Amino acid sequence: MREDIKDLVNEKDVCVMATVSGGKPHCSLMSYVVDDECHEIYMVTQKNTKKYTNMLENPFVSLLIDNREQHAGANRQNAKALTISGTFQEIDDSFKKNVARNRLLERRPHLKVFLDDPGTEIFCVKINSFLLLNGLTNAYFESLTTRISPDRAQK
Repeated sequence: MREDIKDLVNEKDVCVMATVSGGKPHCSLMSYVVDDECHEIYMVTQKNTKKYTNMLENPFVSLLIDNREQHAGANRQNAKALTISGTFQEIDDSFKKNVARNRLLERRPHLKVFLDDPGTEIFCVKINSFLLLNGLTNAYFESLTTRISPDRAQK
């Protein structure tokens, strides 16, 4: 995996997540943390939200991570935008869920009250691919889909 992709994912901690249900897209601003290999992204949400019910119905999601705030005005041509295609997965393993929780709290301590709420759920987005736009015209695509289990990808 390219280091500039890993660097962008690791330096940021907020993304836009798009979900779809019944052909209707829905976008949400989300805090996130990533695993060491940059193959999984962890987030938390209320279980009764549109995004969560969308993911239960259709597990395919798209994330956008960018650095536009660092490139104001004429310098915007140097901005990077990373589109991540991924698959929603519930986390059944309590150890893995606890690791994700601790990483979220380390990066975003103000989420403690939210994470302690019994109506919230920590979940995983398994990364399928990256599309990096570096500047206005320099694009790079990388697929990780060989990691996706066939039964999960068919949903």
